[in-house]
Amino acid sequence: MANWDVHYIAINSTFLTPEIAKQYGVVRSKYNGLINISVLDSQSKSAQSVALTGSAKNLLGVVKQLAFKEVKEGDAIYYLAPLPFSDQEQYRISVDITDGRQTKTLKFQHKFYVD
Repeated sequence: MANWDVHYIAINSTFLTPEIAKQYGVVRSKYNGLINISVLDSQSKSAQSVALTGSAKNLLGVVKQLAFKEVKEGDAIYYLAPLPFSDQEQYRISVDITDGRQTKTLKFQHKFYVD
């Protein structure tokens, strides 16, 4: 993505320890996923402060808006958004990332499983 390296992962919220979940205000549930995105400058590899808006659409066409929360830890910046799901539910996820000068769209798919 242009001048950025974008890293993303979708996980079950139960992968977080209760302590970490509480620290970041994440509700742990076997039916709650978590989208984690970080944006780095492609040259300096420094974390970028950006604005994210996005949605997740399942195969039935049901759309859920993603509400990202910025988390800063030292020099690291990442963005977390919860996503409730049903077992084996697949989502097409689209996230607009902007720094005020440019906007890029990240698109990926993820299938969640109840653990």
